Amino acid sequence: MNSRKKVLIVEPSDIITEGLMKILGESTSLEVLSPLQDIECLNGRLATGKPDVLLLNPALLPYPGHNALKSIMQDYPHMAIVALLYQYMEQSVLRLFGGIIDIREEKEHINEIITECSLLLNAVDSPPDDNSYELTKRETDVLVLVAKGLMSKEIAEKLNISIHTVISHRKNITRKTNIKSVAGLAMYALMNNLIEEGAL
Repeated sequence: MNSRKKVLIVEPSDIITEGLMKILGESTSLEVLSPLQDIECLNGRLATGKPDVLLLNPALLPYPGHNALKSIMQDYPHMAIVALLYQYMEQSVLRLFGGIIDIREEKEHINEIITECSLLLNAVDSPPDDNSYELTKRETDVLVLVAKGLMSKEIAEKLNISIHTVISHRKNITRKTNIKSVAGLAMYALMNNLIEEGAL
């Protein structure tokens, strides 16, 4: 059985698409599907290809982007949607994405972001293990570092815990807050006074 996560790239630029396909193709845990240049045939491709991760240029979404994105999320609730960002995009739209890949992102971080988004994907489908919706001290520590933009590997090193423990904490955070995106978690941390605005 193929356990690799299937990734569909939707991006009009051939240069960017081919670069991403080369980077993602180096991962043994990812399978890159044939890409799309626009969203015209997206629904058909999602239905047939059944990708685990959709890597989408948010500029392709019809205005307002919220509606189109929410429609995709509703139709494919078990698919992680990651924004491919290289121009200004409204924060309210970006917060809906499960993750964000900036075009200037380091090569090793790109695979990590995709993998993390797919691992955290189903975290909101079940209630917290302890049926509590309050974050523990350690989960709060992890949340603050996620909000500051640290990757799971960096969080593990900073808190002196394993990357598997970080992922476990992140799953619990996602379950308890019902927020999948890093941008959304950053806003949650700000709203709950866990972090100062200048720290982001």
